[in-house]
Amino acid sequence: MTKTSAAEVLVSIWQRVLQRSPVRANDNFFELGGRASSASRLFEEIATIFGRDFHPVTICMAPTIETLAALLEDPTPPRIPPLLLLKAGTENPPIFIAHGLGSDVLGLSELVGKIESQHPIYGMQDRGIDGIDEPLASIEERAQFYLDAVQKLQPHGPYFLIGYSLGGLVTLEMAQRLLARGEQIALLTMVDTYPDRSYLPVAQRTLFFLRQIKRRAQNLIAALGRKRSQGPGTSDKTQRPQDVSRARVAQRMRQADYSAQRGYRPQFYGGKVKFVRAEICSYFPDNPTAVWAHLVKDFDVERTPGDHVGMLTTRCKDLGSLLSRYLNEAIQS
Repeated sequence: MTKTSAAEVLVSIWQRVLQRSPVRANDNFFELGGRASSASRLFEEIATIFGRDFHPVTICMAPTIETLAALLEDPTPPRIPPLLLLKAGTENPPIFIAHGLGSDVLGLSELVGKIESQHPIYGMQDRGIDGIDEPLASIEERAQFYLDAVQKLQPHGPYFLIGYSLGGLVTLEMAQRLLARGEQIALLTMVDTYPDRSYLPVAQRTLFFLRQIKRRAQNLIAALGRKRSQGPGTSDKTQRPQDVSRARVAQRMRQADYSAQRGYRPQFYGGKVKFVRAEICSYFPDNPTAVWAHLVKDFDVERTPGDHVGMLTTRCKDLGSLLSRYLNEAIQS
C-alpha cells in the first residue's frame, strides 16, 4: 500500500472513529477531540486493515494522519520514545509529567488538555510499552532513563516535574538526582502518590490493608454479579492475536510496575513537594502528611475532587485547574 493510499484509508478511519468530517492530513488527533478510548478503537481498525499492531500510545508520537501513514509505510516496528509531546507550547522551559501504575501517557491526555500553560508538556513513557524492549523494574532505573532524555531536551533547570501515582515516585527520584547535581527544581508535584505499604507508618499500613480487603471484596461481588447477568453457557469472545499480544505486554509492564514500587524506599528530599490527594479515598492512606512529612523538607497538601481514577477522568478539569495554578506560581516566582 502506497503512502498516499495509506493516508486516504486513515482519513476514513479517523472520520469514523472521531465522527468528524472533513479530516486533513495534518490535523492533530487530540485537537480533533481524540481520547484514550478513541485511540484504542483507531488502532483496532488499523490492525484489521493494515495488519500492523501498534500500541494506542503510538498516537502520541504520530498524532496526525501524515505522521501515522509514514509509520505504517516503515516495515520496522516503531519504538516508543521516553518523551512524548502531549501539548505544544511557545514558552520555555518544558513541563514533564509521569503516568501511573499499569498505565501510559495516553491516560494523561485528558488531564493535560485541561492544564492552562504556554509551556510545552511532555509525557514520560516507561520503556517496554512497544513490546520491543524489556520494562525497567526499579524506580531508580526509570528515573535515570527519563533524566537522560529530559536533559538532552533541557540540559539545565529550572525543572517542572509532575508525577501521578507511581509516576510521583519516579519524579521524586528524578528531583533527588537533579538536586544532587546542583540543579534547580522549580516545581515537584506528586499526585496521589504513596510508597509501597511496607514503608508506610504502622497506623497507615493497617488502614491501607483494611481498605485493600474491602476493595477486593467489592470487586469480587461485582465480578460475580457480571457473571450471573451473562447467564449460563456464555463465554468470552475469541481474542484476536493483537489482543493477546497487547495483553502480554500490559501484564509484563504491570509486573515491572509492582516490582518497582515494592523495591523503592524513598529517602529524605531536601526540597519542596506540592502534594495533591484525591478527595475520595479508595484504598490509599487518608493522611498523606503522616506518610511524607518526615521524608520531605517542605510538604504542602491540597485536595481535588474525585477518587484516584476519577481525578484523571471525570474530574480532570479540577485537577487541571489546580496544576495550572501551581505551574503559574512556580513560573512567576
